[in-house]
Amino acid sequence: MRTTPTILHLDMDAFFAQAEQASKPSLRGKAVVVGGLGPRGVVSTASYEARAFGVHSAMPMAQARRLAPHAAYLVPRFAFYRSISEQVMGLLRTLSPLVEPLSLDEAYVDLEAGQAAWDADSAERVGRKLRADIRAVTGLTGSVGLAASKMLAKIASEQAKPDGLVLIPPGTERDLLAPMPVRTLPGVGPATQNHLRRAGIHTVGELAEAGEDELVRLLGKAHGHALYAMALAHDERPVVAEREAKSVSVEDTYDVDIHDRLRVGLEVRRLADRCVGRLRAAGLSGRTIVLKVRRYDFSTLTRSETLRGPTDDVAVVREAAARLLDAVDTTGGVRLLGVGVTGLADYTQEDLFAQAAGGQRTPPGEEPADETVPEPSGPAERQWRAGHDVRHEEYGHGWVQGSGLGRVTVRFETPHSAPGRVRTFLVDDPALQPAEPLPLVCTGPSGAPEDAGLGGGTAA
Repeated sequence: MRTTPTILHLDMDAFFAQAEQASKPSLRGKAVVVGGLGPRGVVSTASYEARAFGVHSAMPMAQARRLAPHAAYLVPRFAFYRSISEQVMGLLRTLSPLVEPLSLDEAYVDLEAGQAAWDADSAERVGRKLRADIRAVTGLTGSVGLAASKMLAKIASEQAKPDGLVLIPPGTERDLLAPMPVRTLPGVGPATQNHLRRAGIHTVGELAEAGEDELVRLLGKAHGHALYAMALAHDERPVVAEREAKSVSVEDTYDVDIHDRLRVGLEVRRLADRCVGRLRAAGLSGRTIVLKVRRYDFSTLTRSETLRGPTDDVAVVREAAARLLDAVDTTGGVRLLGVGVTGLADYTQEDLFAQAAGGQRTPPGEEPADETVPEPSGPAERQWRAGHDVRHEEYGHGWVQGSGLGRVTVRFETPHSAPGRVRTFLVDDPALQPAEPLPLVCTGPSGAPEDAGLGGGTAA
């Protein structure tokens, strides 16, 4: 068992919301909530200013609006967040070959494997430099936990939030864990917590005192053994550099239940196309097609079909998903649909086109003509999503504050400007066009990064 605190856990602080604040000077220091803005939307991330009102991730957006009515509510910009994440992960990979990303904003690093640290002092130096480098390169802050295991490093980073660093010295682990609630440990969810509570176990210390035999009796062999080991601060999980994808999937939640069977079929077809697009972008194929349907009463059905071999053919995936849909009753209405592919491989079986009716395989990069969906009679109205970037011929770069009733409101500012002015346009104004996000950090005359940061900008 490792005894040096050379496992590093990085967790970017309120990542999506912080990225929006850094890119929009008028939102710095303000409550910002990122997520789905429809009636059934949920919060993806809330800034610390919004959390002060009780808003948190996974909360229904309607509830968040009641708690923080004056917050800025924005739609996620995943491509923008991904570009920042790639910069952060690049910094981590300079420290060690063993970097295990968990999401866009979170990762483990084995500092010892990269010879970046070998004891507590060197690990703390690396952690402090990493936080400074992230701020210099992205303008954002992250919290760092350092410990002898992945479990403890994650606990340390939670204690460090926001914008801090915590190192758990060797020999102090059990004393640190003892007073913490059992939910602190990985694998303890609400059901397990309630089961332990009924047995009089509320803290990690009480979990350790209960003993391995009692935990096995209460929770079963595998779960009992695992929780007892973690209660003693034992976690042998290594940092794994490559986390192999097990599935590729897409899903949509609808603001209003879909009752029309034809519309449901068209949505499944569209989701299959998107799923195959992601599959091909990753250079993968898969054998099992999965359909997910959440009905009006919140019951969720999952159906799957396994093919003879892996495919990335959009026609095959479409038709398999359609066959799966045929076996699902959607009479009462559908609130969520999803299409996924599992059993992934990095090759395709060319003769699988025979599994699709009609038979001809669609060449990669081409989408088959959709004969079911009629051509629109006129130009489609552009979608102006709150928070997304735009550019105006006269006023320059800005972002959408809101839209409706044929108008769109835009605040014109950049990450490096003072808070900007707000103007309103017709939604079809040709002078206003969607734009790419601007970088959060620019390079100064000396070549060093200039920090856009969350404290930048002056009052208008």
